[in-house]
Formats: sequence, C-alpha cells, structure tokens
Amino acid sequence: MARLYIFLPIGIIAISTASIFVKLCDAPALIIATYRMMLASLMLTPFACYKKPWRGWERTEIRWFLLSGLFLSLHFAFWIASLKYTSVASSVVLVTTHPIFVGIGSWLFLKERIGINLVLGIALTVLGSGLISYGDMALSKEAFMGDGLALLGAMAASGYLLVGRKMRKDQDLFSYIFPVYSTAGLILILLSLIFQKSFGGYSPSTYLFLFLLALIPQLIGHTTFNWALKYLPASMVAITILGEPIGSAILAYFILGEGLTIWKVIGGISIFAGILIALKKEGFRL
Repeated sequence: MARLYIFLPIGIIAISTASIFVKLCDAPALIIATYRMMLASLMLTPFACYKKPWRGWERTEIRWFLLSGLFLSLHFAFWIASLKYTSVASSVVLVTTHPIFVGIGSWLFLKERIGINLVLGIALTVLGSGLISYGDMALSKEAFMGDGLALLGAMAASGYLLVGRKMRKDQDLFSYIFPVYSTAGLILILLSLIFQKSFGGYSPSTYLFLFLLALIPQLIGHTTFNWALKYLPASMVAITILGEPIGSAILAYFILGEGLTIWKVIGGISIFAGILIALKKEGFRL
C-alpha cells in the first residue's frame, strides 16, 4: 500500500533523532525514559477521553497491554542508560539487533521453525556485536558496559514487537498505543521513585529535549511502526528500523562530533548482514 512508502521513511527519520535528544539531555537515564513515555501518554490523553478505548477491553487484552508496556519500559530504561556510557553509533547498532531476538522468541514461544538463515544470521550478529564491544572495551570499561545495556534493550524491544504483532491484528492503533505507552510510563515512574531519581531541577534546554523526545521519536516514530504492524509482519517492520543506526550516526557526526572507528564499521556491517539473512526466512525480498 502506498501509505507505507510515505510513513515508514518518516518513522525512520523520527526515531533517528532519539539518541541525539538523549545525549543532549542533562538528566539521569531513568528520568529521560520516564519523561519520554509520560509526556507521550499525556499528549494522547485528550484523544483517549474522546474515544474511550477502554470500553472494549477484556481481561486477556489488558494483560497483553501490561506485558507490552513492561517490555517497552525496560527497552527504554536499558537503551537510554547505554547512551550515557557508549557512543550513539555503538548503542543504536546494538539495540537494533532486536530482529534476531524476535526470531529466537518466535521459535521459543510461537513454535515457529528455526532455519539455517536464522542460525547464520545469529552467528553474524553475535560476531558483529563482539567486534563493536571489543573496540569499545579498548576505549573504556564504561563503553563496554554501555554496549551490554544496549543489547539488553534489544532483548526487551523484541518482546515489545512480538506482543505488538499479536495485538495489532485485532486492535486499532490508538487502542493499542495508549495503554501500552501509559503502562510503560507508570512503570518508569515507579522505577525512578525506587532508585530515588529527581523529577525536577534540570535546565530549560533539557526539558525542551525531553518534550521533543516524546513528540518526535515516540509519538511520530514509534507510533508509525506500531501502525505498520497492522499490515506487515514484525520482521518486515524490523527491516525498516535498520535505517535508524544510519540516520543516528549521521546526526551524531554533525551535531555531537562523534566519529566512527573501524570496529564499529565492520561490526555494524556484520550485524546488518546477519539480520537481513535471518529475515529471509520469512520469505521477503529487499
């Protein structure tokens, strides 16, 4: 459908700004994640009061909404934390390995057959992740830890995508994203309180970037991909998300002055090749 060719590139550009806004925020990672999800949820609240999507929810659906929100909150908590320790290029490349975890999750929980393409894709992805981590470990232990957090973010994102693939078959876009974004925001508020993170006292520019983070990469970017899950399998949507590391790396170069090392380039190529090979098991052609 023609709309996919219009909206998906917009979604890629939108999510590519997320890592830049995070880097520019002078706030703890958990607070950044919390503001991102709560502001996005608050922006949706007037529409929720008008549409009242909760009137058609059943208990089983509510459980799936809560699970999806949990995965989304963990994804942002881990990934945004990773950006505090490692570069934009390393973090975004590693967090977009989630299609591999989607494939593994489909095999474990959905009983889908695992093929040679998925095995080869996993091997190349692990190799690429190892090369990036090796290069970052040579730079600092903090960068290496950031790489690990990005991979945890990828695992959480795979759960978010798997649940989204299941729920978007029967749910309209708004009825899905409002409870999921709200659940993620509430969980992140709870985590911020548990770890005693302050919700105030930051610079005006930080609050501006937090607002932009909720508006552009979340409401425009993530919502675009949730919309696409209605018409495309999660693995096909994941192919388009592979544009995020490219967009983020370009923005980081011009805005943050971050360069690329040979390990990041080779590791990124290996990861992209592994993901694309693994996705061929779905029968798609680029």
